[in-house]
Amino acid sequence: MSDQTSINATKREEFGKGAARRIRRADLVPAVLYGHGNDPLHVTLPGHATMMALKLSNAVLSLHVGDETHLALVKDVQRDPIKRTIEHVDLVEVRKGEKVEVDVSIHVEGDAAPETVVSLDYTEITVEAEATNIPESFTVSIEGMEAGTRILAGEVTLPAGVTLVTDPEALVVNVAQAISEEELESELAEAEAEAGIEQDLSDEEEAEAAEAGDDEKAEEKTEEA
Repeated sequence: MSDQTSINATKREEFGKGAARRIRRADLVPAVLYGHGNDPLHVTLPGHATMMALKLSNAVLSLHVGDETHLALVKDVQRDPIKRTIEHVDLVEVRKGEKVEVDVSIHVEGDAAPETVVSLDYTEITVEAEATNIPESFTVSIEGMEAGTRILAGEVTLPAGVTLVTDPEALVVNVAQAISEEELESELAEAEAEAGIEQDLSDEEEAEAAEAGDDEKAEEKTEEA
């Protein structure tokens, strides 16, 4: 379940791209707190503490701004596409006991039966949970499962107090029969034939093709004579 991380924030008075760049150069992160009908509260967060807190998905922060303390759920994190540094954080204010909708990741454990392929169609599912008791992840065991086994969202075990929002019929895990090398080569050949792609011939096949060509030429000369 989610733990609350205590962070000291500072109310932000400067806005715009230039101000945001100055904030980041000072190892701080610009953020906005929304929720409960209040005006958005613009703050700056300490860079390192924020980075550590956001290692957990659906992090809940105990945000201290001056004399006020806000319980805040992280809703969106904007990162630099190359450096992956945190550029901005959107927070939503919550209260203890309040229910929120969140996306929680699915982890698969164990090994399915031999000669099977396991695909995870949903990497996360949406649930409703108390803001201060959000599961970090859900674990689905595939140990020994045979080809043809399907696990639906409604079959994922949820902790008490957590309810499923995702369609319970949504396919989460699919265990299929692994394709053999011969079948794979056959399917590739068919796909290439449909696309009009000529396959490279082996040396032996090239020699046979050349010999066949010579025979055809010889027959043509005989007919001409």
